[in-house]
Amino acid sequence: MKKIRSAALVLASTMMLMTVLAACSTNNEKNSTSISPSAAAESTAPANESTSVPADEVIDPLGKFDPPIEVTVIRPYDDNTKFVEGDTAENNEWTRAYEDKLGIKVKFDWILQGGGDQYTQKLNVAIASNDLADIVVVNSNQLKQLAEAGQIADLTEVFDKHSSEYVKKVLNEDGGLALKSATFDGKLMAIPRIGSDIDEVALLWVRMDWLKKLGLPEPKTMDDVRAISDAFTNKDPDGNNKADSFGLALTKDLGSGFGGFEGFLNGYNAYYNTWIKDASGKLVNSNIQPEMKVALAELQKMYQSKQIDKEFGTKDVTKVAETVTSGKIGMYYGMMWTPLWPLQGGKELDSSMEWKSYAIPSASDQPVKAQIPFQVPQYYVVKKNSEHPEAAIKMLNLWYDISFDSMIEPAVYGATKDGVEAFKHAIIAGSPITTNMDKYKAITKALETNDTTGMKANFKNDFDAVASFINGDIKGWGMHAVFGPGGSFSVIDDYVKRDVFLRNEFYGSPTPTMGEKGGTLDTLLKETFTKIIMGASSIDEFDKFVDNWKKLGGDQITQEVNEWFAKQ
Repeated sequence: MKKIRSAALVLASTMMLMTVLAACSTNNEKNSTSISPSAAAESTAPANESTSVPADEVIDPLGKFDPPIEVTVIRPYDDNTKFVEGDTAENNEWTRAYEDKLGIKVKFDWILQGGGDQYTQKLNVAIASNDLADIVVVNSNQLKQLAEAGQIADLTEVFDKHSSEYVKKVLNEDGGLALKSATFDGKLMAIPRIGSDIDEVALLWVRMDWLKKLGLPEPKTMDDVRAISDAFTNKDPDGNNKADSFGLALTKDLGSGFGGFEGFLNGYNAYYNTWIKDASGKLVNSNIQPEMKVALAELQKMYQSKQIDKEFGTKDVTKVAETVTSGKIGMYYGMMWTPLWPLQGGKELDSSMEWKSYAIPSASDQPVKAQIPFQVPQYYVVKKNSEHPEAAIKMLNLWYDISFDSMIEPAVYGATKDGVEAFKHAIIAGSPITTNMDKYKAITKALETNDTTGMKANFKNDFDAVASFINGDIKGWGMHAVFGPGGSFSVIDDYVKRDVFLRNEFYGSPTPTMGEKGGTLDTLLKETFTKIIMGASSIDEFDKFVDNWKKLGGDQITQEVNEWFAKQ
């Protein structure tokens, strides 16, 4: 799971301002209602506390400190972060912007470039010794630990007073869930780094050239999916007279943005690693529900009939991608960005290769509820008693103003013409959940009208790529398959209109038993499910898995999750 997730996050990072980091979720009025952090926690906020701004007080969200101030920072960089020649982590376009535009001089206590685990471990040591900078990038576990230990500042008032109207709008587009996840005892203790959840919904991807060659109908039901998979396996769709093609891709990590089994499970009303409501309104873990057993049994049948690569249990997402781009796979479940990687590479190797995305077909007469995650990968905290906690809010305002609202010099602060991903250098970041849906709608409208007047600067590059494919440039195929007419966002737009998303009902910090037993339960799940799919264990092994999951900490986690849920 870690490799799959990191691959997806690396891809998302490389496309953030250029392509596909955020998406739209405007499917209901609840998600478009503005909720301030104080309002989100209204039921638990002390009655004598007030975070309202005096009527006569006017604060410039981008006002410059004069004289300048110094703010210390601890942050990670991923392995792929690069800088413009002459720049460094300590001195780059974003650190200069903080000083020039806001009067904030950034001093790094320390930076770690590399794997997330290394940063987490080093930061845990700093937390234990209370050796924190003014602004620190943390995960949800660390946020909870810091909040409970009283090591970080309450940001409720400074957020209400200093955040821009645009930032307030963006951070409430999910109905305030991200802000709630950073709220403890009615106090906002961190800035959530928000992203789009619906960007991560699964779609069914089908090789259309194979489908047309074999005269098969487009997939509308799970029966269709199974029939197509069987034909792609047994009817020589690539015409090489060899039994070397597979109907469905699957990675060894099971859950993945590319080649994962979430979409397949959803077709059977089964869900992976999420918390859902049962008939009584209590939260239950999706991994142990009877629908999961049904879906696993179907995957076992497909494996036994050679529709799934017999070696899938040893192949990570990169290896599966190689199988797909080399023309040996006919279908997979994956996210909207997969045409950009790995399909674009396959298209350039074989221009006759054609893929199309579909909404997840259902195994019943009921529409599928497509699962999406709670999308807050990081939080930004401010050390308790930091002299200028509002500096973090101003840096947040500047990020959204430069990157999405005013869109100042995207070739400087976003992605440079030389391919340097400058947006990674920003200390506090995030993405409106509407960005990619807005981009899809803007691009398709411009194609219809042949008019790009008023198109946002950070949409124009992707429009040009889509248009280039229409004009014959194969290098624009992936972008067209995402943002063009009939592309993956047309399917997500349909999901939005039909309101068929299933969101994780648990968005709090990991519970104590999750932290203690989660790794063991995850290993148990992957080992058991893989053995079942490969036929090394019978489908009845699922019942033993459920019993073991409960005994090894699952029941206690469920109790803790419901205790959290009762307080919401």
